[in-house]
Amino acid sequence: MFTYPLDEHAYLKLLEPQDAEGLFHVINSSRTHLRQWLPWVDFNRTADDSRTFIKHTQKQFFEQNGFQAGIFYKENLAGVIGFHQIDWSNSSTSIGYWLGEHYTGQGLMTKACAALVNHAFTYYKLNRVEIRCAARNTKSCAIPERLGFTKEGVIRDNERIDGRFVDHVVYGMLKREWQE
Repeated sequence: MFTYPLDEHAYLKLLEPQDAEGLFHVINSSRTHLRQWLPWVDFNRTADDSRTFIKHTQKQFFEQNGFQAGIFYKENLAGVIGFHQIDWSNSSTSIGYWLGEHYTGQGLMTKACAALVNHAFTYYKLNRVEIRCAARNTKSCAIPERLGFTKEGVIRDNERIDGRFVDHVVYGMLKREWQE
């Protein structure tokens, strides 16, 4: 199965059904932390829900519509990063990501995002990668900023999370601007 090393302790790996328990564990142990930014958290209530998500991601991969990878740190599943879908006609995609609370602040997500952006431009030969972050999620917004993405604007009341609407900041990177 595909793995991509990020550093001596971390790597990306396509999610497989046997990762369902680990995926559910990291979601469940970080539920309060994740809930403030991600609307799907409360829909993942069991390892079977995580298994269903993984089956969906495998279908996405086999249909050549991007992929979702587990971020592993010291052999533990720490989070997920992936392409939402690929718009082949416009040569673009967007990246979504999250980390369990205990894995934040170690540079894992910045390394993982850089790997996916590089993959989008070199393997998929895309022209544009977009990342959208909740405007008040400063840690998430720092990742595309750190990687040199351009802040392109704010979409007001873009998503309902936990009964409130949140604005999204849109960041874009073009192939000609990307520097590995």
